[in-house]
Amino acid sequence: MTSLGPDGLARELAAIEAKPAKPVPPPEPVQLTLTHLVMPAHHDVRARDVLASRLHATFTAAANRGPADFAELLLVPGVGARTVRALAMVAEVVHGAPYRFTDPARFSFALGGKDRHPFPVPLKVYDETISVMKAAVQKAKLGQDDRLAALKRLDDEARRVERRTAGPPVPDAIAEERRLSHTYGGRSVFGWEPPPEASSLEQRSKPAFKRG
Repeated sequence: MTSLGPDGLARELAAIEAKPAKPVPPPEPVQLTLTHLVMPAHHDVRARDVLASRLHATFTAAANRGPADFAELLLVPGVGARTVRALAMVAEVVHGAPYRFTDPARFSFALGGKDRHPFPVPLKVYDETISVMKAAVQKAKLGQDDRLAALKRLDDEARRVERRTAGPPVPDAIAEERRLSHTYGGRSVFGWEPPPEASSLEQRSKPAFKRG
């Protein structure tokens, strides 16, 4: 300031103001805020990981809407009631609101897990579910969205009955799935799931450990 003096400072200011302003960059696109998914430290599915009311609502919706939607949804040979239940959970993933995903462990009840948690993968149900979904998408591309609409009704039914439905405790539901696993082609990394009678017989035939 001493060397330039008042006149010099005025000239410098005028030169700065004469420079073209830098273009303002466009604002960054607004990013949607996603809910953070916090998973438990344990791997197996436990009762406290599942909102039982929602699980039972899905089962009830499959039982209520299944027969009504067979004509529109289940035009694939061999599709049964157990697949409708899996499709009800698939429908919730497709159409569900964010608040419905606070208990992600519940969705493992659709098709199980390859590590046998909460039960072995029911391969027959797995294949049927993929077949129905593939057919629904292909039909929708042709303007025939009746199957996708039937899936939406399954989800709507689950939400409708959620507040007034009840069922067995979650551990009992897991036990029942494991008991019936062999009938659905249950398989895990441990192999094919045997009938419960075979498992019991195998356990009884093992020699008892003796201290000696």
